[in-house]
Amino acid sequence: MAVTKSAQKALRQNIRRKKRNIKRKTEMKSTVKEVRSLIAEKKFAEAKALLPRLYKTLDKTAKVGTIKKNTASRKKSRLTKSLNKALAAK
Repeated sequence: MAVTKSAQKALRQNIRRKKRNIKRKTEMKSTVKEVRSLIAEKKFAEAKALLPRLYKTLDKTAKVGTIKKNTASRKKSRLTKSLNKALAAK
């Protein structure tokens, strides 16, 4: 257990930040999963409509430091690429 006041405050801050980060990461993962499943089900119009929400979620998650900027860019790129590839194959 933390002894000093500053250590106790740091512990409280860590707990709050962890909750926020988990919430953001969960939202990000569920949005990514939703887009992937729509692509797999060949519902391309719905997947395309979901892309702006996905981009917003990834950008926000990267902005606040939960994930790195390049990770967000990579996820956006790969999902968009897979959607475009599926559209082309259709």
